[in-house]
Amino acid sequence: MASVPASEFQKNFGEWHERIYQGPVEITRYGRPTAYLVSAEMFQQLWERFRVNMPVEALSIGEIEAIMQAKVTGDQPYSLDDLPDEPAESR
Repeated sequence: MASVPASEFQKNFGEWHERIYQGPVEITRYGRPTAYLVSAEMFQQLWERFRVNMPVEALSIGEIEAIMQAKVTGDQPYSLDDLPDEPAESR
């Protein structure tokens, strides 16, 4: 991934704007990343895959009931028992 100081990015925006078609550009300030510039196409792909995560404890009773009643159609039947156990490291 290309990386550029904010001052250089500001001076040569056109050059860096062209580089986003090769991949994201990391913009730094005082050597630390502060922003990323990505193409519109990449942003749309990221946005489509964006999901909000939260602990189960944060769900309301109504949300839990809606999840339990949800039906997913597919070629193969499944149940929650089909999901792999969560590794201890990610808890």
